[in-house]
Amino acid sequence: MNKKMNIIYLHQYFSTPSMSSGTRSFEMARRLVKSGHKVYMLSSRHTRSYKEKKYFTVEDGIFVWWLPVQYSNNMNYIMRLFSFIRYCYLAIIQARKIDYDIVFATSTPLTIAIPGILLSKLNKTPFILEIRDLWPELPIAIGALRSQFSIYLAKLLERWSYDNADHIIGLSEEMCAKIEMNGQPEDKISNIPNGCDIDLFNVKIEKGIEFRNKYDWLGPNPLVIYTGALGKMNNVIFLVEIADYMKKLNSDIRFLIIGKGKEEKIIFDYAKKLGVLDNNLFIIRELTKNYLVNIYSAASVCTSLFMPLKEMEANSANKFFDALAAGKPLMINYKGWQAKLIEKYNAGIVVPSDNVSIAAKELEALIVDEKRLFSTGKAAKELAIKHFDRDKLYKSFENVFLSVSN
Repeated sequence: MNKKMNIIYLHQYFSTPSMSSGTRSFEMARRLVKSGHKVYMLSSRHTRSYKEKKYFTVEDGIFVWWLPVQYSNNMNYIMRLFSFIRYCYLAIIQARKIDYDIVFATSTPLTIAIPGILLSKLNKTPFILEIRDLWPELPIAIGALRSQFSIYLAKLLERWSYDNADHIIGLSEEMCAKIEMNGQPEDKISNIPNGCDIDLFNVKIEKGIEFRNKYDWLGPNPLVIYTGALGKMNNVIFLVEIADYMKKLNSDIRFLIIGKGKEEKIIFDYAKKLGVLDNNLFIIRELTKNYLVNIYSAASVCTSLFMPLKEMEANSANKFFDALAAGKPLMINYKGWQAKLIEKYNAGIVVPSDNVSIAAKELEALIVDEKRLFSTGKAAKELAIKHFDRDKLYKSFENVFLSVSN
């Protein structure tokens, strides 16, 4: 019989399906609860004032403390650092009131390891660290970390975090290989990628039709969607440029961007400047995960986009797996393991990130070929079920906890 554990789960940006962000932590935590473990989630609610109080909820059996931590995409580096220090302090104070026997922390940011390690040391319990992005490589690549001193500190934190973890979870083989290159033994690292919530995306076709009929600009027209963060590295400008080229190539195709982030005004203004906004491209700021599944049902093609950075190739984008779960063809503009999957299983198209005309032509060719559109969507669904079913991946996830707790 498996040991039942009391788990401190540190995720500063935890979301449920009733919210608009990724739900990996929610899905894994609720499965831990279903397996008989107790999960104490320490997250933050993004407030405008530090005077607001924490509050407690139970989300599908997960005990969640929402700590008042001020945060905004418009914060500068110093303000974000102060925000994290506050989260770290409040999380440690709250966790010390809980009887726990294992600590789990999921990045980003990697600074989440600090309260994780401290709580582990204070209670002499195992510590598991989950790495979602290559850090500090990504901040360095996009220019968020510039000074040699800040880069030195970031790399020091990375090594300290890895050395003090009893086990490390990476979200791709490339990510795990990078962790190993940082001096960590292979048997200390597990590759558990993002998963597909098959049941969540098994929505009735009528839901997609309802969404289509809701908007005069859509109706029966082909629909290409992007859902997720609108940050610099997400390169959603690329989709705006494809929409601009598509006006002449195939004016029936519609584009829909759903999300929020630091670049949203830039994207909005650029789309307006090109004359595609509210013409063949439309923007909705954000929707809950529970409602997004209806839009995936309505979509012809889903997209996952990044800047052309080598560091992004190890990424494990949530939107990629949501598209697979929905059984929708994918268009991505980056290399790496996800691109290889698409090409191997014929689950969509991989387009060049530096050539809008070629990307638009390949996308249009996929959309107008109904037989190909159907077969690539079917391949995506099969890939989701065979290789990325969240229930199957959870078994590996739980085994990591059991192995370090023995």
